[in-house]
Amino acid sequence: MYGVKNSKHFTEKELIAWAKDYNIPQEDVFTLDSSYFSFLKNIDTLEVENHHSYVSDRSQPLQALYYDEKGDLVSYQINCYAGGFPNLKWNRNGNFETFMPKIQAPLDSTLTLKTHLTFFNKVSTSKIVSPDDYDYVVVVYWSRFMGRQSKRLIRYVQENAKLSKNKSVKTIYVNNDQIYADRDH
Repeated sequence: MYGVKNSKHFTEKELIAWAKDYNIPQEDVFTLDSSYFSFLKNIDTLEVENHHSYVSDRSQPLQALYYDEKGDLVSYQINCYAGGFPNLKWNRNGNFETFMPKIQAPLDSTLTLKTHLTFFNKVSTSKIVSPDDYDYVVVVYWSRFMGRQSKRLIRYVQENAKLSKNKSVKTIYVNNDQIYADRDH
């Protein structure tokens, strides 16, 4: 009912075609490196206040993380907090009606943008991102296996960026299908 499919392995050509279908600029397509989950598991439990929830939140397939010019997380959206059926309610409580979106999920300072970027792999169409060139960088986790729920999140993020007025916003789209395919098989 949610439109979720089984995760599977794919080629780069398939990924680029999906990104086009999801209205993602080709130069902004990246994939999530498998070392990301190792990083999450190895975070010191003293560093993070509710360690289990932190790892669970950061492991969700659909996320939008908004970082400011200092590389600090300032707004965070996750599928498990969105609620709704048969579609996730990304704009519940008007979260996306203003730029910066209302905070939906707990913020922390453990995963800065600089660290987060180290877990993204380029594909042949990717362009290197220089966060210093932007007021805000948005990282969107998306996947083919999450189907229309991914498309809807992407659309909300893209429409929300139009509300940023005189601020420069760069959105990076990180596909995580391969990671889930590896975990599921």
